[in-house]
Amino acid sequence: MQRMIAPEISTWPDAEFRLVGGTCRDCGATVFPVQALCPRCSGPAVDPVTLPPTGTLVAWTTQGFLPGPPYLGDETAETFVPFGVGLVQLGDVVRVEGRLIENDPGKLDFGMAVVLTTAPLGTDGDGNEVLTFAFRPAEGEGVAR
Repeated sequence: MQRMIAPEISTWPDAEFRLVGGTCRDCGATVFPVQALCPRCSGPAVDPVTLPPTGTLVAWTTQGFLPGPPYLGDETAETFVPFGVGLVQLGDVVRVEGRLIENDPGKLDFGMAVVLTTAPLGTDGDGNEVLTFAFRPAEGEGVAR
């Protein structure tokens, strides 16, 4: 069985799942993940909103070492494989930091189009595969300029 690391952050397991953010009714700011108070105006009127499934890679790096706690992956120092981490602009709505499926710096570029997907993170105590959201390069899209 599979489960999302934090079920409240997305509509997974929908076939075309989306991340769930929040939009403030008072000032219009959108955040991810949903927060009880708006970070822009501190208003308590933040409503859940589904975010676009595609975006643009604004910044990225490669995580070249095993993250420390509270990282929930199953890897050890010996089995760890570097992974990409990126800041993705989802439409004109919000920027989200997330794992990248691609970790080869030669295949990543600022401004490239990316699509929301999932990545395996590890196995929980009940034997379920734990997934996290991630972004993959959009097929044939290249750099969005």
